[in-house]
Amino acid sequence: MTITDNKKAFHDYFIEERYEAGLVLEGWEVKSIRAGRVQIKESYVVLRNGAFWLLGCHITPLPTASTHIHPDPVRTRKLLLHKAEISKLIGKVERAGYTLVPLNMHYLKGRIKLEIGLAKGKKQHDKRESEKEREWAREKQRLLKNKVR
Repeated sequence: MTITDNKKAFHDYFIEERYEAGLVLEGWEVKSIRAGRVQIKESYVVLRNGAFWLLGCHITPLPTASTHIHPDPVRTRKLLLHKAEISKLIGKVERAGYTLVPLNMHYLKGRIKLEIGLAKGKKQHDKRESEKEREWAREKQRLLKNKVR
C-alpha cells in the first residue's frame, strides 16, 4: 500500500533500477507517516561513510504524538540495505555517474519501506519528448473512447 509517491523523479530522471530499503525512524515519525503527513518530493539519497542516507524528506510531527520531545521534521534518516546491494550501488553512483532518488514510500508487512531508483538525469529535450508521448497516449484514449460510442 503506497503512502506517498515522488512523481517529480519520473519527470526529471530515467529510472533504470529499483531497490527497496528500510528506514531508521523514531516513534513520532512512524505515527506521522501512518497519518499521511510525509513528503518526499524534494528529497534525495546520498552516500556517507559507506551507508546511504535520506535527506530532505519532510515528516510533519503530530501535535499529540510529540509532546515530550522536540522533533526535527527534515532530519537525516539512514537507509537499510543489504551489504551486496550497498556495494553494487556505491560502484554505480561513484563511477558510472548515476544518482539515487526516492520513488515512493509504502507499507510491506506492517513496516515502512522506501523504494529508491538508480537514475540518470534527463535533458530538457527528453522531458519535452516524454510530455509529447504522454499527451499522445491521452489523445489516443480519447479517440478510442469516442469511436466506441
